[in-house]
Amino acid sequence: RQWEDIMPITKLISAALALSALSACATAPSAQEQLEAANLEKAIWCMNVIEVELDLDTAARECIADGYIQHSQHVPDGKDGFLTYFAGRIEQFPQMHAEIKRAGADDGLVWLHTHFKAEPDARGTAVINIFRMEDGKLAEHWGAGQPVPETSVHGNDMF
Repeated sequence: RQWEDIMPITKLISAALALSALSACATAPSAQEQLEAANLEKAIWCMNVIEVELDLDTAARECIADGYIQHSQHVPDGKDGFLTYFAGRIEQFPQMHAEIKRAGADDGLVWLHTHFKAEPDARGTAVINIFRMEDGKLAEHWGAGQPVPETSVHGNDMF
């Protein structure tokens, strides 16, 4: 075979060896990174349970810490306050739905950028929820939201 025929194969083998060496150098996720990933996964699952499945029994058991602290001024403090508030929302808006658009975690905090709709045809609300996680449960909450407008001055949507 001529060198020109072998050259592409050699490049492919070199690239494979380089990738293999890089993956061997990669470190396993730290305990902190593993905790952040677990917190993020659990928070996303819980918000799905609460605002999509509308399952407050599961939320009470699996998602909300007993000492839950609430900073949103329209939601009562505590686990019972949270559950009572959401029971009222579900009764008022039985078709409510939330779609998480992006999420992240840092240390014990998780943030979720969500498109919440009280009714299927509503424009909805852009919501940022920040949760402090404790033992795999939502332990503290801060939130901010604003209605999704029909138009914007810059043409960028909220999501």
